Amino acid sequence: MEVKNHLNGGEFIIHNANLSNSFIPEEFSEEQRMIADMCQDFLEKEVFPNLDRIDAQEKGLMPSLLKKTGELGLLGLSIPEEYGGYGQSFVTSMIAADVLGAGHSYAVAYSADTGIGTLPLLYYGSDELKQKYLPQIASGELLTAYCLTEPGAGSDANSGRTRAVLSEDGKHYILNGQKMWITNGGFADILTVFAKVDNDKILSCFLVERNTPGVTFGAEEHKMGIKGSSTVQIFFNDCKIPVENMIGKRGEGFRIALNILHIGRIKLGANVIGSIKRAINHSVQYANERKQFGQLISNFGAIKYKLAEQVIRCFANESALYRTSAYVDEKIHSEMEKGKKKEEAYLEAIGEYALEAAVLKVLGSEVLDYVTDEAVQIHGGMGFSAEMPVDRCYRDSRINRIFEGTNEINRLVVADQYLKMAKKSDSPIFAMAKELYNSIDSIKPASANDYFDYKVELIENFKKAVLLTQYCAYETLGKQYSGEQEIQMNISDMIIQTYATESLMLRVKKLTGIKAESEIGVYKDILDAYIQEAALKIYSSAIEAISSFASESEYSKLQKALQNLTTFKPINSKDAHRRIAEKLIEDNIYKF
Repeated sequence: MEVKNHLNGGEFIIHNANLSNSFIPEEFSEEQRMIADMCQDFLEKEVFPNLDRIDAQEKGLMPSLLKKTGELGLLGLSIPEEYGGYGQSFVTSMIAADVLGAGHSYAVAYSADTGIGTLPLLYYGSDELKQKYLPQIASGELLTAYCLTEPGAGSDANSGRTRAVLSEDGKHYILNGQKMWITNGGFADILTVFAKVDNDKILSCFLVERNTPGVTFGAEEHKMGIKGSSTVQIFFNDCKIPVENMIGKRGEGFRIALNILHIGRIKLGANVIGSIKRAINHSVQYANERKQFGQLISNFGAIKYKLAEQVIRCFANESALYRTSAYVDEKIHSEMEKGKKKEEAYLEAIGEYALEAAVLKVLGSEVLDYVTDEAVQIHGGMGFSAEMPVDRCYRDSRINRIFEGTNEINRLVVADQYLKMAKKSDSPIFAMAKELYNSIDSIKPASANDYFDYKVELIENFKKAVLLTQYCAYETLGKQYSGEQEIQMNISDMIIQTYATESLMLRVKKLTGIKAESEIGVYKDILDAYIQEAALKIYSSAIEAISSFASESEYSKLQKALQNLTTFKPINSKDAHRRIAEKLIEDNIYKF
């Protein structure tokens, strides 16, 4: 496949990435590392010692923590300097989200405030609204919340019933309705509220101050996890909202909500990394202390496998996250060079990588669930005790597969974005897929001799498996394809594994020019183990898909091709996992 210097959204499926243009965490600048250290220090001093108080929702504690975060400048990283922020790059904002993501309920409050709570105003608000509110939001004087979900409108957000009617004098919108599951709702000063104006079929968006007459707040919800996160219902009863407080244009609210959710998804992909690494640290430190049968449990092969698998999945997820984040920054810069304002360029970039954002959301939340589940298992019976820290890790992880659109919705987003890309008039996807299908009998397994050339060829075959499976499904099912969610999710899983594997390969290849030769072995082990497992997963998803639509003769032909496309030279997975685990055990902390 052709190597491209810059990949647009979804193009990784039909092009290979330029190695020099693939950003990895080892390339963080000194300033970025200082921000990461500042975030870690804040967690160590202000958050981790107070986790029980946070979970008990001690009155005023969470707002005070957020205000302290604002004093450090961490609430204003994405806000331009002219509005009191620091105007940092997208990658830098993701670094903060990553590190602070280890903060359990605090991380949820921070993410909601700096993400969905602030960004609609930042990217769609009038200059007057920005001047009025953003400096105080950046400093932490004003805290924010995002009000979209309603009792009858969850994933189908545009079906909400909250209404805004223009007053007779034309100066206010009269707002009536109800919102639920509102993160930070118990203390937020500024609410971003979505409602339909008059009989509009599409949402609009409004900025509402907490003390507006007619705004009332329900009691705190009792939740399975993230217990310290404020989650309430909010009621609006004849609330008078100044017309100038509309964010964006009338009827633009649904588009705003979708674009902000794209941002929320990619940021969630960062948040979970901090949580994953925290759970890994709990796992290895317990394994290095707990003795059974006269020795530390970290000596046992079964435990080593679990520890190594935690590391492998974390490292791959992190690789995909920062690769994408740098793409977003590059797209922002290129759009600004065309004359667009930064806000417009940012939204263009986020929209461009909507597929990757959904990939990261699904991948990250499911890696976190895997890692926390295995953390509990490594702790054995003690893992089921509320006295151990993995109890909180396990409970707090579960919400991430629901936040920012369920993983089922996000898998469908991946499939839908891919199909939209394929249908563009200038897209070569269908032509490439058709050519591949027409030469299906000549498809061969990867066979290159060089270590990285072989990995590139194998990943190219993964991409061909995606092209072939989706093409045949769409050609066979026609209009029915849009209703076959199971098949679309099979294809999404293939895409997710392909993107993660390629991102990991690019990172390991780049590390060969950064780290000493003696250090590279364990990273090749990570890549070897992950790519072998990815091949099996991609083949399984493809077979499940084609068995749902292909005739017997067609199935036989496709099955053989897919088997060749996912055939790999086996490595000793047991030994690779042991070497990875031994580094983690020796370091006694995640240092990959």
